[in-house]
Amino acid sequence: MVSDLLTGLVELIHPHGSLDTANSVDLCLPPIRNLAQGLAALGFSGGAAELRRGLLIEYWMATRKFRWEGFTRRMLKGFDTATGRLDPNVRELLTGRAYSPAPHRQALPPYSEAEWDRLTTTCQTIVSESYAAHRQALEAAARGRTPAVEEWTSDNLVWLLARLGPVGTPGVAEYLGCSLNAVQKRGGVPAASAAAFPHLTVVVAYRLLFGIYSGIVPDGIDDLGVEDIDWAGDSTILLSYVKGRTAGESVNLPKRAVRLLEQWLAHSALLRSHAGPETARQLRLGVTRPGTAGIFSGAIHRNSVKAWTLQRGLTGDDGKVLKIHRGRIRTTHLAMRDRRAWNGQGRATIDPNHSPQVEGDHYLTATTPSQQRAVDALVEDAQHDLLRRAHPPIVVTDEDAAALARDYPQLINALQLDNTVIAELVGGERDVFTAACADQLSGLHGPKGKPCPARPWVCLLCPLAVFAPRHVPNLLRLKAFFSRQWQQMPAAHFMAVFGPYSQRIGHVLDRFDPAVVADAATAVGDHDDELPLRPEETTR
Repeated sequence: MVSDLLTGLVELIHPHGSLDTANSVDLCLPPIRNLAQGLAALGFSGGAAELRRGLLIEYWMATRKFRWEGFTRRMLKGFDTATGRLDPNVRELLTGRAYSPAPHRQALPPYSEAEWDRLTTTCQTIVSESYAAHRQALEAAARGRTPAVEEWTSDNLVWLLARLGPVGTPGVAEYLGCSLNAVQKRGGVPAASAAAFPHLTVVVAYRLLFGIYSGIVPDGIDDLGVEDIDWAGDSTILLSYVKGRTAGESVNLPKRAVRLLEQWLAHSALLRSHAGPETARQLRLGVTRPGTAGIFSGAIHRNSVKAWTLQRGLTGDDGKVLKIHRGRIRTTHLAMRDRRAWNGQGRATIDPNHSPQVEGDHYLTATTPSQQRAVDALVEDAQHDLLRRAHPPIVVTDEDAAALARDYPQLINALQLDNTVIAELVGGERDVFTAACADQLSGLHGPKGKPCPARPWVCLLCPLAVFAPRHVPNLLRLKAFFSRQWQQMPAAHFMAVFGPYSQRIGHVLDRFDPAVVADAATAVGDHDDELPLRPEETTR
């Protein structure tokens, strides 16, 4: 059985399968041992070809470890792919649902604004300080020359390291033909190397800050190479990357990410010139510690990131060490971006490979409490706006309180208007610019108890507005104002700002006698002075 499972494991290893690291293969070994021991305890001593459906079900239901069941399912499928010797009933079982399904994984919530600011500021500080030191080191190298015992200066050390690469103290001693102890006594090599070449602390800061600026998935950042950068102009980069769960993708980088990438290429240029061809093609490379020899590239182990967090003293809102999860950085980047401004259709910018359910689970529900309250308020406002638009305009065709009470009983009941208020509405005492208002202190468009601050056209969709024949001239003036705005504004912008009101005003005017409208039109001059406008709202 062990031999057959190992045969199936081979089919899971790249290029046949998705396992491409030694750690991934090691995770498959405990399930192999457990399956062999569990079947032996049930009295089975044959190979995978002799395995039967009932016995396998009994083992999986007793184990109840979803990872082990998943690994053994995949290895048995690999064995069948390689040999085709599995029992047909077992083959059918492997295509079914797991008996120990993986638990539902909750989406990582975004970092809080305070945590996000601390992480961003820390990375920006490290990046800016290290790059400034690197530029000073390049200037020093231009001034330096071969160091000697009597001319042991930092400029000369940087000059030598710029030509030798990150060789460390032993490499400097070997080049100068002196003892290691002599170089250590004079010192300065680690400091010069730290300024000339980016080390682990700096590389981690660059990687995290690039994820903060760009929002690219973590596995896409890990394998970036120099050839993945495609310049589409002087300030635009089209970055191609591979997302492990899907395939190759590309994205236009934001301006901050473009500037950061340019800075990194300049910062790492000297070190890249001393790396081998295969290492030099990697986008991220550095030295483990200042003054040490050797260059690393590619992915950085999470323990190094954890040590970096401890070194910088980064803490979360709970006072504990901040846990850096780059998938969470991506979620926070998207949440912050959507909170700053509307970006249009999210399906075109978040991830076209996700289903709506996945995007909803991982992005739309991953909100802070303040963001959730803001979303709820927007939904409520939108629902109220739709309800207001659905109500027909309240138009008084007869200047008579009895007619108002007869024609609009639903308004009387909803607003609990008494005879005094009705008389004021039809008599003009509650007039605003385009209508009569049933209650200006209702707080519908502003603080409750304060006069309504809404602009004149907002009354067109307000359920508290009552339109009478005396309002027709102002309604026509407002209609002319909409016509002037239509001529000077882009169509999409006009529809977003004035579209609902311009449609509503036609509905209101249609309710009046054409003779009344024609008579009122003679008093309309078609200029901004006829309306109570703010300076930014004028059309000429």
